[in-house]
Amino acid sequence: MGKGKGKGKDKGKAAADGGGIWYGGAVDFSALPEGCIAHILSFTSPQDVCRSASVSSTFRSAAEADAVWERFLPLEYGEEISEAVSKVFPPFASKKELYFHLCRVPVLIHGGAKSFSLDKKTGKKCFMIAPRELFIVWGDAPRYWRWTSDPESRFVELAELLSVCWLEIRGKIDTEMLSPGTLYAAYMVFKLTSSDGFQRQPVEVGVGLVGSEATKQTVYLDNVDSEWRQRHPIVSRGIGLFNLNRRCVTIGTQVAMPPHETTRNNAPAEDCSHRVVPKEREDGWLEVQLGVFFHDGGVNGELEMSVLEVKGGHWKSGLLIQGIEIRPKDLKT
Repeated sequence: MGKGKGKGKDKGKAAADGGGIWYGGAVDFSALPEGCIAHILSFTSPQDVCRSASVSSTFRSAAEADAVWERFLPLEYGEEISEAVSKVFPPFASKKELYFHLCRVPVLIHGGAKSFSLDKKTGKKCFMIAPRELFIVWGDAPRYWRWTSDPESRFVELAELLSVCWLEIRGKIDTEMLSPGTLYAAYMVFKLTSSDGFQRQPVEVGVGLVGSEATKQTVYLDNVDSEWRQRHPIVSRGIGLFNLNRRCVTIGTQVAMPPHETTRNNAPAEDCSHRVVPKEREDGWLEVQLGVFFHDGGVNGELEMSVLEVKGGHWKSGLLIQGIEIRPKDLKT
């Protein structure tokens, strides 16, 4: 028994001394050819590849290989995405450099109707639908909505809400564009230019395949922390149209209500800790989650996202909409 164990140890040590890849029954991956290591890494994730670079110089070199990062780029890369990148940016020195650029800087596709980027951790595809591609009730009526621009937006035109009592926004995307086997979340990305009509006002949002019942929830667009308001002071704008049935009159840019008339916004403050509210993004915009959708890759169709406030019956204004974003759900948040 003792001799058998000794021989096993000697055999493992001898394999290591002889340049083998086996040591004590374990595999020494550092002894593999660099190309083989790169091939193995290509079946992991971008995050795992970056971590493996600290193992050894061989792993570091393999982690830089184009063959690895090519696997993390979408199959459609060679078509429209490649063309969009080449029009705006100079040639990239490596596929890794291209990958991380697509994680940081979205590119416009479909003639500017959408933007495309990659999720840094997973390499999954992310999209944002431009405002012009959204279905917005009264969106083409200048009295209700205004088409404007913002230097901090990725799209040329943004939709600014001037005044409506029926708020309805819908966006659609073909699920074939999404990465299979991925849990996605949809977000409306926006800024507040005023807060008229949204104070403590529930807004119904939903996500689901067209033709099936959508998953719905309630959000509150005006529940923004004071620090964001300090960094983004609200500029009061003339609304220009009011509900005549409620006899609203304009005094400058403020709305005056007849004496003793109350609205839903006069309700006492409530505990908002459990509510779905906007969060500030790294780019300074706000986003509110509309819902989640798991794309298994088997059933394709149109995924629809909706934002509705049609029950309050009062006028609302002050949304500047950049678009609706669909990206992999971060399970840590």
